[in-house]
Amino acid sequence: MTPDIVIRGGLIFDGFGNPGRLADVAIGDGKIVGIGQIERSGLAEIDADGLFVTPGFIDIHSHSDYTLLAEPRA
Repeated sequence: MTPDIVIRGGLIFDGFGNPGRLADVAIGDGKIVGIGQIERSGLAEIDADGLFVTPGFIDIHSHSDYTLLAEPRA
């Protein structure tokens, strides 16, 4: 299977407090399908050299105050 996207050469952080490691991330059909040395080319390639990559993280941080109106106990 050809990945939709391959993010190459980023410093990968897994969210468990482990040290970062240089690796590639392959994404296919909206999901992570591989982390490591990805040999196949993706339909799109992203050069992450010098960047941090945090696969699987969802940042829900927001500066919206709307939630205070919807949920006053917030």
